[in-house]
Amino acid sequence: MLKLIFKWTIVAILIGVMAGAASFAFLNSINISITFRKTHQWIVLFLPFVGVAIAWFYNRFGKSLESGNNLILEEIHNPQNHIPFRMAPMIFVSSVLSHLFGASVGREGAAVQMSAAMSDQFSKFFGNYFDNRKILLMMGMSAGFSSIFGSPIAGTIFGMEVLILGSVTYEAMFPCLVASIVGYSTALGLGITYAHYGPIEIPSLTFLKIVCAALAGIGFGLAARFFIWSVHLLKDFITQKCINPIYRPFFGGIFVVVCFYLFGTDRYMGLGEEIIQASFLNRVYPWDFMGKIMMTAVSVGSGYKGGEVMALFYIGSTLGNAMSFILPLSLPLLAALGFVSVFAGASNTPIACLLLSMQLFGSEIGVYAAIAIVMSYLFSGHTGLYHSQAKHLLKKL
Repeated sequence: MLKLIFKWTIVAILIGVMAGAASFAFLNSINISITFRKTHQWIVLFLPFVGVAIAWFYNRFGKSLESGNNLILEEIHNPQNHIPFRMAPMIFVSSVLSHLFGASVGREGAAVQMSAAMSDQFSKFFGNYFDNRKILLMMGMSAGFSSIFGSPIAGTIFGMEVLILGSVTYEAMFPCLVASIVGYSTALGLGITYAHYGPIEIPSLTFLKIVCAALAGIGFGLAARFFIWSVHLLKDFITQKCINPIYRPFFGGIFVVVCFYLFGTDRYMGLGEEIIQASFLNRVYPWDFMGKIMMTAVSVGSGYKGGEVMALFYIGSTLGNAMSFILPLSLPLLAALGFVSVFAGASNTPIACLLLSMQLFGSEIGVYAAIAIVMSYLFSGHTGLYHSQAKHLLKKL
């Protein structure tokens, strides 16, 4: 056991350091690109052409990498080929360009893919020593999630829980925990600052408030279900209408540009962190969550890179904000519940999201978050963001 612990500790530290450094460079690049776009908004006009360039590059040099996170999950469940190291720089550059020119995408997809691609090189070059490739990839996913969101405990469980719908792979807990903590610590040490939402006043539990949290959770689950359906619908539609994959982002980019100039706002583009922050403090537009669903479905469905989790945080917090008009719970509490519950329903990772809620908003939110997350998980359906999640025997009710 000591020998195994030593072996996995060494490789977990190496993976964590690489993941943390990559996340630091990636987040800084994203922040610079978003700042530039906000001060030079004319650059949005070039989004369709940048989308074509990204699609051409992937079609020419990384066709097998197009499925992103699903490729990682497929390799864990059914190992075929090692993930090429070029996945890391390709997703880095394409995600930064997507943000620079205004696509509505996230950042976790890039971080997870970069970390997994780097961690898989250990099994490629040192296969005789690190023979459990599944655990190596899970460590990369945990370290990437942890370092990009600043949540080492939730990152640990995410890397274990995201693989199988309805199950957690506990054999990887120790190496995933070490990689997650090291990734987070490395990013923090290099100078990353993470967003804080709070403090949130948590009311005492009553029967009415429990019912309200459950009703909110149902709404969050249905929103997650609608988001997943929208992404798949847009992806299938544009695939049928545009046979050549290189030109699909062009049409998605045209839609984003038209919406930007038609509505005169960029609040549904990029990460939308300022809107997420505002949803915890003040009333935002009740239709903000629908605007983000629409823009993200078009951006992701047409082929822009980055991920969907930040969009889910945006959708959840603004939907919770809107629910405060009709439910007798405080605006910050509903925004916090939506923040984690929509993500839980869409990614099928309720345990990781419960831990994330307590890390971001304090342990006092635990019961409310558990109720909302469980209801969201149940009502979001059997599908999810990652179609390669194995369907475990313990299916949803």
